[in-house]
Amino acid sequence: MTLSRLAILSLGFMLSAAPAVLAQSAAAPTDKVVARVNGIAINERDVALATEDLGERLAQIPEERKRDEVINYLVDLKLGAKAAADAKIADGPDFAARLAYNRDKVLLDEYLQREAKKAATPEAARKLFDDTVKSLPAEEEVNARHVLVEEEAQAKAVVERLKKGEDFAKVAAELSKDPGSGKEGGSLGWFSKDRMVPEFAEAAFKLEKGQVSEPVKSQFGWHVIKLEDRRTKPAPDFASVKPQIDQYLERKAQQDIVVALRDKAKVERLDQPAAVPAPAEPKKP
Repeated sequence: MTLSRLAILSLGFMLSAAPAVLAQSAAAPTDKVVARVNGIAINERDVALATEDLGERLAQIPEERKRDEVINYLVDLKLGAKAAADAKIADGPDFAARLAYNRDKVLLDEYLQREAKKAATPEAARKLFDDTVKSLPAEEEVNARHVLVEEEAQAKAVVERLKKGEDFAKVAAELSKDPGSGKEGGSLGWFSKDRMVPEFAEAAFKLEKGQVSEPVKSQFGWHVIKLEDRRTKPAPDFASVKPQIDQYLERKAQQDIVVALRDKAKVERLDQPAAVPAPAEPKKP
């Protein structure tokens, strides 16, 4: 059970439209000066903000070079900003509006981040996890091995060898064309029915523990399947999914905050014609 599925099943809606939030560093940045350009200081707080802002642009850069890239970017930013100020860009008609827009955006992001953190408490995360696990229907999983070959005749030959007592894992390692499981003795591990193509899944889930199938055809070729075991799919470990639960709780809290603010506000759309009132129903005689 993946966490995305856990969240969807528990609450029933997606939160992809929730506003973006600013990531929080593991350690709070400081005002320690790390560089100067024409006497203008660049500090650790600047580095943290630029690292956050650059985001994916830094993803392809080796870790050991990222800090230098960020500081070089900040040097260029300070030089460019000074040149723009000297050119009186701030006096232009659009600058104040752009500045106000970005101020509002940063304020909203910071507010949502702060308030959303309050929602992602350990108690709330545990409750969401427990409630969701209780509400999920039991799902069966099987543990199986298979041998994949190209022709039906080859699959029948595999079945005959197994009937004579040859070890399934040994035969799979020798003959299977599946690049993933062949070297592992044909082992596919645990899987649910929806993880496999229909023909394979139907055959595997009909087998009893220890039973070997007759040849089964799928889009990949011919399979011979051995069922190792079956079980009810276990719930995920809480600790392994808690970061995703926390993220979900924070995003939901952000959405709730924005919806509540809008519900309390008086919003007027002056760029659209006023709604025409519905005609009154005629009075009954």
